[in-house]
Amino acid sequence: MDFEIPYSVEELNAAKDEVVRLSGGGDQYVRPVAWRGSEMMAVSAQHSKIHVAIATWVWPSMFDIETKMKGIKLDIAEFRRPDPQCAPVHAKAAGLYMICTISKHKAEKKGYADAMMLDWQGRVAECTGANIFFIKDGVIHTPIADCFLNGLTRQTVLALAAAQGMEVVERRIMPEELASFNECFIVGSAAEVTPVAEVGPYSFKPGNMSRAMVEAYAAAVRPKGKAA
Repeated sequence: MDFEIPYSVEELNAAKDEVVRLSGGGDQYVRPVAWRGSEMMAVSAQHSKIHVAIATWVWPSMFDIETKMKGIKLDIAEFRRPDPQCAPVHAKAAGLYMICTISKHKAEKKGYADAMMLDWQGRVAECTGANIFFIKDGVIHTPIADCFLNGLTRQTVLALAAAQGMEVVERRIMPEELASFNECFIVGSAAEVTPVAEVGPYSFKPGNMSRAMVEAYAAAVRPKGKAA
């Protein structure tokens, strides 16, 4: 993003801990944000001050496991993830969320929970704020994160799957392949691990592997004895 945050990782983590403490602890969604100041009004902003804010929201698990196992419904978005040569696609940048917000709003107005997005070449990419996984014949498949954010929850789920001896294949997935998959789930810091029942015209039945990932992730972020 071509700017340097004026705080160390240690200072930012300490500040996040303090905000969580002041907000009452428990399950919270933590969002640190850095942005350029208003000293300049132009495309060039090299002399603008860099500001940082940290906000939290009370955010318990959105669904109990049985509700999750019914699966959510996804639309297929009209907007696509941009070519990596056209935008800083690996950054969690606010500007890249604009097409996500528009796509999610359209999906919600049609009765869907979210929308799956394709990349600029028409391949499966991700959802508007979560990464997506598919299951076929006991193998987990997920798109290569080269034109969208390789989310921390995505990385956590990949590690959890490997720890359970599950085979995971990161590859190009074409939308017409969705008819061949048995299960589907999305992952994100807000969504956690949430099974999917429909993506546009394609249907899935959340099963044992989706449940295993839901439970493994829940155990990792809410260890036994910790309040949910």
